[in-house]
Amino acid sequence: MTAASVVFALLFYLAAILFAAGLAARIVRYARTPAPLKIPTTPAPTTTSGVVLRMVREVAFFESLFKANLWTWAMGWLFHVSLAVVLLRHLRYFLEPVPAVIVFLQPFGIYAGLAMVAALAGLWLRRIAVERIRYISTPSDHLMLALLVMIGISGLMMKFVSHTDIVAVKVFFLGLMRFDLQPLPADGPLYVHLALVAALAIVFPYSKLLHAPGIFFSPTRNQVDNPREARHLADWAARLERN
Repeated sequence: MTAASVVFALLFYLAAILFAAGLAARIVRYARTPAPLKIPTTPAPTTTSGVVLRMVREVAFFESLFKANLWTWAMGWLFHVSLAVVLLRHLRYFLEPVPAVIVFLQPFGIYAGLAMVAALAGLWLRRIAVERIRYISTPSDHLMLALLVMIGISGLMMKFVSHTDIVAVKVFFLGLMRFDLQPLPADGPLYVHLALVAALAIVFPYSKLLHAPGIFFSPTRNQVDNPREARHLADWAARLERN
């Protein structure tokens, strides 16, 4: 067993723990944060089913971003859809046997990887070229984009430049899931790719990327527009009123 195999095994165990714990803590915090005002972005649905439909459109199609800026919407939507396909393609490393739908997605995952990097480059160019976006961009914004771009490029390198023993990679990750440590192939691009993925998992719960679960807790999106029909009262305000 190589030292690199042990180091990456420990790194991924650490990353998994920090990712799960950090994400759970953030979701609990979001859920406990009071919403004292009725502030849905209008025009807003007036029924619960309408709110559900609105959330589906927002999550699946980025409806509000589409209405705001078509260029940003196109790059953002392409990135997220490509990322979803890439993640589904990577399930082959964690499942045995591999479901037929994941096998079917394998060739499309390569094109999705290329599209993901291209979309990220477009989003990064926007932060640099558009003055008002450049003004509000922070170093962490650029760092997250750089991290995602490097993950995509290092992954594509293993396909087009330096081929990696993917069977051995799968054995390594299946071993991690069963707490049975297996050797990891000695491959530079693979080491870089895995280190960057672990870094992303560690920082995800504490970064702006947390908008993924955060959108479901946004009062501008998840509230019914019925201030005349029903009084909106936050839990903490209701307790004060009862007392």
